[in-house]
Amino acid sequence: MAKAPKQHKQVGADYLATAEQGSVRHSFPFPAKLVWNALLDPVAWTEWLPITKVTWDGEPPFQAGTTRTVMIGDMAVEETFFIWEEGKRMAFRFERSPFPISAAVEDYIVVDKGETCEMHWSGKASGFPLGFLVSGRLKKGLEEGMPKLEALIAKDPARFS
Repeated sequence: MAKAPKQHKQVGADYLATAEQGSVRHSFPFPAKLVWNALLDPVAWTEWLPITKVTWDGEPPFQAGTTRTVMIGDMAVEETFFIWEEGKRMAFRFERSPFPISAAVEDYIVVDKGETCEMHWSGKASGFPLGFLVSGRLKKGLEEGMPKLEALIAKDPARFS
């Protein structure tokens, strides 16, 4: 049985900017539009990260204030996006989750380089006693996941056009 989710601190860009955080960068051999569209695809998240389901609340176009629920096994993480720059950047905080943390954020930036792009991820979880462990797991997931995302897009680029 999954642990009940608990409310986390309502943090935003200031928390992300000042927090010691993990970061990952990956270069993709395709245009930024394909990578961005993969980030909008709820099923794609389950194909490149250890996520079992993603449910966006509402329909595109998304914006700051958009919410979604991410399932990791039987654990629900409720997220609220506080930065949304269409085609370029999305950042969210964990609103509620069963994780033993007080706050967490993730920031995804897609940098257009013409026919190629880079994705920059940064993230942070805090809270005694296990915030640093959650931060480390987030970073490791992205380090392992970004090459999988590249392979997913390369396998069927039309899916993300």
